[in-house]
Amino acid sequence: MSGERRGRGSLGTPALSCLMVLLLATGWVLSGKLVSDTPPLAVAAGRTAASFAVISAISALRPRTWTAIRVTGGRRGAVVLLAFLGFFAYYTGTLLGIDRIGASRVGLVVSLLPCITFVIGIVAFREQAGTRRVLGTLLAVAAALGYALEDGPARADAGTGVLVTGVLFALAGTFAYALYGYVYRKHMSDVPPLAALPAVTGAGTVMLGLAAAVFAPLGDVSAAQWAAVAVLGAVLTAPVFVISHELILRKGPLFTSSVALVVPFLVRLGEWAWGEADAPGPASLLFLALCSAGVWMTVAPVRTPATEEEDQAPSPTQTERSTP
Repeated sequence: MSGERRGRGSLGTPALSCLMVLLLATGWVLSGKLVSDTPPLAVAAGRTAASFAVISAISALRPRTWTAIRVTGGRRGAVVLLAFLGFFAYYTGTLLGIDRIGASRVGLVVSLLPCITFVIGIVAFREQAGTRRVLGTLLAVAAALGYALEDGPARADAGTGVLVTGVLFALAGTFAYALYGYVYRKHMSDVPPLAALPAVTGAGTVMLGLAAAVFAPLGDVSAAQWAAVAVLGAVLTAPVFVISHELILRKGPLFTSSVALVVPFLVRLGEWAWGEADAPGPASLLFLALCSAGVWMTVAPVRTPATEEEDQAPSPTQTERSTP
């Protein structure tokens, strides 16, 4: 497996990044459609359960991952923490946000992931800051909030309070996922994603399933709605999990989260094509452009000796340690 990773080389990472963006954007559009008539917690629990089933089946068919799966299973504390941050908190926050302010706005809030990841890296992991990166983070946050408020309510009965609540839900979920990237790299860097994800997604399924059973009217969900949720989880979410965790191990949380920058543009185009939203106006395009500029200022490499080492892909020796 380590040789296979080295063989993919520099061409593998851009290809995986593009595939991840397309799957994420499609998933956001479908999630927006689903939560319009399906309880958000039911969508979150169902898509995670479907992802767990697919990833576990693939892992079970790969004997070379069995030893690493047992290693992961012994790290119960890390598994529970990762499941809470990356699945329960992230999906609950973002899907409740979509229910209030729509997929396009939540997608833009999630595109702040690089900036939030950058801030967490400075505060909690002592990564180096810089004037350009700090200014970029502030610009991206301001532009994202401006876009969410300028574009108007996602529902006819939504007021400013609903918009603010939706943005806060989305920000909370995004913060949890930004922290998740660092925690995952710290505790699971020595195992491949297909070995770590069955335990993590399984724990996430239990957490979300219990919350959905208590707080969501599951009896009102039709078989067709469950089928759509299953497709979302199995066809879109499961591959994104595997790709994103592979990129975290290859390039780190900041690079992986920066891929989300393109997603809001594709989500807005998807909603427009689907007839769910009007074409973006000049003000919306301006906020999107400013947000893009802010995220670029945050994630673009700073050529100092310390950051050059961080920006480089893992060496063959480092990569080999991530795969048993």
